[in-house]
Amino acid sequence: MTKPSANDVIAKHDLAPKNTRKLLKRYRIEDGAKFRLKDHDPGDTGGHLLGKDEATAILTLGVERLAEQQELLYAQNDWAVLCLFQAMDAAGKDGTIKHVMSGVNPQGVDVTSFKAPGPEALDHDFLWRANHALPARGKIGIFNRSYYEEVLVVRVHPELLTRQKLPKDQIGKHIWRERFEAITAYERYLHQQGTAVMKFFLHLSKEEQKRRFISRLDHPEKNWKFSSADLTERGRWDDYQDAYEDMIRGTATPDAPWYVVPADNKWFSRLVVVAAMDERLKEMDLKFPKVDPAEKTRLAEARTKLEQE
Repeated sequence: MTKPSANDVIAKHDLAPKNTRKLLKRYRIEDGAKFRLKDHDPGDTGGHLLGKDEATAILTLGVERLAEQQELLYAQNDWAVLCLFQAMDAAGKDGTIKHVMSGVNPQGVDVTSFKAPGPEALDHDFLWRANHALPARGKIGIFNRSYYEEVLVVRVHPELLTRQKLPKDQIGKHIWRERFEAITAYERYLHQQGTAVMKFFLHLSKEEQKRRFISRLDHPEKNWKFSSADLTERGRWDDYQDAYEDMIRGTATPDAPWYVVPADNKWFSRLVVVAAMDERLKEMDLKFPKVDPAEKTRLAEARTKLEQE
């Protein structure tokens, strides 16, 4: 029996747009008031909507469509897209970014990985270095970790606040709520100025993280991916889960939604990310710029000259 092509699979599942929206609705959080992380299964793979083979085919076409949409985004030059990725160690951020963006023109994408802030960053507010890395109009910006580390790792390790040189009277019991408010206002501003903000939390189970850590230790070519600090942070697992839940509750909005992406199965987490990006770019109704009549005349004249050479 002939295996169906990727195009056949797309047609069968009508993933664009009906089933895509139905699938993404599970994971898209626009209002965090009732959000609970325990309600989201890291091992979810979409249930009856599609199987792994179908998802793999759809992912392939999704990457191709994303490349096409990125070309339109660059040509139209009105919007920028900012995608933020947050996750526990070994959740697959790097692999997801690499796979999803594999087909796009590198000139239209900027990837920034945020490490611990250095002296210059610590002499500024916590959004300063992110602001310097924002994508220009027509481009896609990827933040591998982001300013959200300031309400995650800094919250789990509050001693890090002492390095931030904040006035003592500004470090109160409401500091995390205040940072949520600052982030929400910042993302609202970005949206108003033409930067679409998409936020992905790759939701990994503790059991799957253990399996991936052991794999890194068992394979010499993966040893470089493991650090003793990873094990230390794993020891604060529950603290991080609480911080992630509070972060999503405090910063999910319609203009800058969170996608809580099941991450135990890499093939599925990549599908959710590419589907979400594809849907957001479609909503922009991107088109190549129209050439006015006068310019068309000049283009015709240029063509005539070239033919006469």
